[in-house]
Amino acid sequence: MKLASLSEQAMQLNRQDPLSGFRDRFHIPQREAKEVVYFTGNSLGLMPKNVPAYVNRELNDWATFGVEGHFQSKHPWLSYHELFPSLLAPIVGALDSEIVVMNQLTVNLHLLMVSFYRPTSSRHKILCEGRAFSSDQYAMESQVCFHGFDPQRSIVEIFPREGESYIRKQDLIEAIRLHGEELALVLLGGVNYYTGQLFDLREITREGQAHGAVVGFDLAHAAGNVSLQLHDWGVDFATWCSYKYLNSGPGGVSGVFIHERHHLSDLPRFEGWWGYRKADRFQMNKGFIPIPTAEAWQLSNAPVLSMAAHHAALSVFQEAGMDRLHAKRKQLSELMVAGLVELQALHSGKFEVLTPMEMSERGCQTSLYFSTGGKSVHTELEKAGFICDWREPGVIRLAPVPLYNLFSEVTDFICCLDKILKA
Repeated sequence: MKLASLSEQAMQLNRQDPLSGFRDRFHIPQREAKEVVYFTGNSLGLMPKNVPAYVNRELNDWATFGVEGHFQSKHPWLSYHELFPSLLAPIVGALDSEIVVMNQLTVNLHLLMVSFYRPTSSRHKILCEGRAFSSDQYAMESQVCFHGFDPQRSIVEIFPREGESYIRKQDLIEAIRLHGEELALVLLGGVNYYTGQLFDLREITREGQAHGAVVGFDLAHAAGNVSLQLHDWGVDFATWCSYKYLNSGPGGVSGVFIHERHHLSDLPRFEGWWGYRKADRFQMNKGFIPIPTAEAWQLSNAPVLSMAAHHAALSVFQEAGMDRLHAKRKQLSELMVAGLVELQALHSGKFEVLTPMEMSERGCQTSLYFSTGGKSVHTELEKAGFICDWREPGVIRLAPVPLYNLFSEVTDFICCLDKILKA
């Protein structure tokens, strides 16, 4: 039986896995003294074991130095945010000067739209994917209203075709061309949170900019998951959270990418003292003089304790290497999809895979849709020790990630789902 051969394949992949030791760097949740199978790194990544050391170092420096910790701590708080660009650059494919870590994702999305959504009476539309994450929808709607436009007219949503589960690339491209003269902004989730579809960000950027639009991405489900080359693709801006695939803790700080061609432009932005030229920042003068990098978009000084957890997590990424992470991610995903395709054949009509079959169109996440009974299936999976994600009206999201998931956990899940569906 094919499921048995997949299990054998998984055990072989476990033995050959060059990243196998990294699992021990994370706290795996337990139930009844047994580790769960954790497939929700797309919602909240697991805690790296080095986080307490990084956070406690800053707490100890706070206790030791007080305010002087801004200058005397091992990583001075005054410049703490400067630790991150070199660590994030390989993850998102950017120059160090194009990255700044600050705030949280939706705050950053609003700040970026202040600069990059500049609607006019003739060019005011935002193009996005249908069923974008709700916070993105609210941000777009409120920005459109703030500028005096009607979201019903100014927000163009692209949905899958009737009877299909994900958006065809050609439909996105044709929509950009159709609305091109009215498009102010193309703003997509790099990976759709619901279906797990990875969009062709390079082609979308090229097409959007060719029609006079600014192109930006919410990379909450892409950063630390899929291969990104934001600088080379010419993306105008992007933002992401750090608590999903980047494992930096609940509500962790967000990252921002702004292409270097915009650093010295006359774009408007909301401004604060941490974006002011560093040499003169503490003179407290009127008249904003920006740092000539993405740091100019900062408003406030660094939230060091939250950033310490982020620093700890990114040190693990640096050691693992993005090439090895992407290679294992593809193997995990291929194994998951192969097993689910087998189950679909065995249990016809019980569920469908929403995520594209093409590897180039997906990352870690695979989404299953159950027209009926999905919630009870999810409940049974949780009882069996599989932590996966439920989204209404009938979707179970699965995201085995390369830093801490085993190949055998994927096939164990397939076998468990097979038993539940038989029952």
